[in-house]
Amino acid sequence: MTFSEAVSTVFSKYAVFTGRASRPEFWWFALFNVIASVVLGGVDQAVFGREILSVVYGLGVLLPGLGVAIRRLHDTDRSGWWLLVGLIPLIGWIVLVYWYASEGTRGENRFGTSPA
Repeated sequence: MTFSEAVSTVFSKYAVFTGRASRPEFWWFALFNVIASVVLGGVDQAVFGREILSVVYGLGVLLPGLGVAIRRLHDTDRSGWWLLVGLIPLIGWIVLVYWYASEGTRGENRFGTSPA
């Protein structure tokens, strides 16, 4: 899956919390978010002197980001509720990053078939 395919897939599944997401889909979208946040942060500082576009962007990608994170957990055969482990300082984030980077279940699991 290419960068543009991953980003368009995530946005086409804007608020879909069922199914599975592959590692490339998740990580390409994460990279897109980092790049967009840095660019918008620079534009905000240069033009407005405060965060306006960054906040609007953050609200716009909140649901797609949650959706792809939950679908990624589904790919590793975990419920989306495990996303709440990220509320534990430091340890929770380390656990989530490990799960996001882990290989998904091959074939079919309780959340559907393997993503393409």
